[in-house]
Amino acid sequence: MRIPFRLSGLLAAAIIAPAWTAAHAEWIYRDAPIMGTRCDVELWAESRRDGEAAISAVFDELRRIDNEFSTFKPDSEVSRVNDQAAKAPMRISKELFDLIQTSLDYSKLTRGTFDITYASVGYLYNYPEHIRPSEAQIAAALPESNYRHIHLDAGAQTVFFDHPGVRIDFGGIGKGYAVDRGIAVLQARGFTRAMVNAGGDSRIIGDRFGKPWIIGIRDPDDRNRTMLKIPLTDTAFSTSGDYERFFDEGGVRYHHILDPRTGKSPHVVRSVTIIAADATRSDALTKSVFVMGVKDGLAFINSLPDVDVVAVTPDRKVWYSKGLENPAGAGSGPR
Repeated sequence: MRIPFRLSGLLAAAIIAPAWTAAHAEWIYRDAPIMGTRCDVELWAESRRDGEAAISAVFDELRRIDNEFSTFKPDSEVSRVNDQAAKAPMRISKELFDLIQTSLDYSKLTRGTFDITYASVGYLYNYPEHIRPSEAQIAAALPESNYRHIHLDAGAQTVFFDHPGVRIDFGGIGKGYAVDRGIAVLQARGFTRAMVNAGGDSRIIGDRFGKPWIIGIRDPDDRNRTMLKIPLTDTAFSTSGDYERFFDEGGVRYHHILDPRTGKSPHVVRSVTIIAADATRSDALTKSVFVMGVKDGLAFINSLPDVDVVAVTPDRKVWYSKGLENPAGAGSGPR
């Protein structure tokens, strides 16, 4: 969803609910640690009991997805796929089958800059312990990082890897998918004004009674500083940055966003925020633009009718796609 606006007027936007709203209704907020990150839900509820129950249902759904799709859980369905799918076609759940198919669709759309098989190299990194693979290890594992090694059979509902070292990981799309599922839980319960967030992936339904929700894009060098604020309604947005999971060594930052074609962290941008209709889409496309860089990334996003992007480069310039109106009327470019 495109949200045209003038960047110069963003900071004046406010988030308030009118005083005439029924006294028993209220905004309810709660957060919880799930999927290795902080997850948040905020919603407008006619009763606190119903609102709290809905938030609990969302968190239950996020935990269910984490249990099935996390590669950090050895008994998850994805871990079993990584262990068995190169041996013979493996029957999997429809949910996992569909998410793999969606991921392959994004790989084709982005010409391989989004690729869940990046994990074939990515598993060699351990950011908390400052462990990275050697050049020889990357070279040995890199041939397995290619989405074309994944074969799905819709009739049999199976997946097969044609190379023994192929691994998949939904780190580039899974949180966005979980957010969309959380929103679906709320919509099924009749909620029409809400936000679900998982780390840097969020989706909003409705507005705040005539006012937009305000999202902030943080300064890559200062978690307490916001570089830009954007008013949004009924949309999703995702931000990926090189400051989320990383370690520095010898003047080089090794961060969790890997180019699946090289097995290494790209350094052409510091953060990318995608605005799209759903969080699955915004999540996947942040990684693609991060790998593509500003020139190719902007051209790619500008070719899509339903997506916008804000990118921050190492020189601290802010770039944005043509759907976000330039205050000077000059179209897309730096701020």
